[in-house]
Amino acid sequence: MIGRTLPALTIVILAAGYSTRLGRPKALARVHGSTLLARTLRSLHPFAASSRIIVVFPAGAHRYRVGRDARMVRFVANRHRARGLSSSVRLGITHARYAAGVLLLPVDLVHLRPRDIARLIARWRSGRRRVVARRRGLQAATPLILPRTLYARALGVSGDQGLREFVRHLPADMISLVDMPSAEDDVDTAGDLEAARRRWHAPRSGIQTVCTSR
Repeated sequence: MIGRTLPALTIVILAAGYSTRLGRPKALARVHGSTLLARTLRSLHPFAASSRIIVVFPAGAHRYRVGRDARMVRFVANRHRARGLSSSVRLGITHARYAAGVLLLPVDLVHLRPRDIARLIARWRSGRRRVVARRRGLQAATPLILPRTLYARALGVSGDQGLREFVRHLPADMISLVDMPSAEDDVDTAGDLEAARRRWHAPRSGIQTVCTSR
């Protein structure tokens, strides 16, 4: 699917947050029998042969590793997650330092589909010096791909909003936005989780079929 001669990409799943609004670790929350982490990894399976996949997880949280294929995934413990999401971003960039780009991917995009990830990656390949990000209104949002030329600057982000602010202040011609319909639903609260479970069981018609069918 993705040839080995194409530019190297590292995919970093951001799964070390405290999930205070949800009240439990997002990565381990279940929708229809699968954790959000397992669902995210499953959506990345088509890209595993040509991309490194890293999961940034809380230090000591061994349950995150259960059932994962070590050949496909590398787990990196974030011992400084109290410093906010940016601590995971910095850790991911550090481990991706030799890659041409790093795809930063939240663990809570419950309906994420491989075709939308492929669309993001294809856009990045067409202009590898730009940030390629999901379109949210007129703004850039995760998932997004940072090019290696920006790694050093991105290592200076801090707090929970550091990455967003960093991208927001880039020149417009350095950002390319991509529509990713399946990345629109995330899980921040217990209500979001319940809605995701209901949506999974909803009749398979219209857009729901796109988001929930296998």
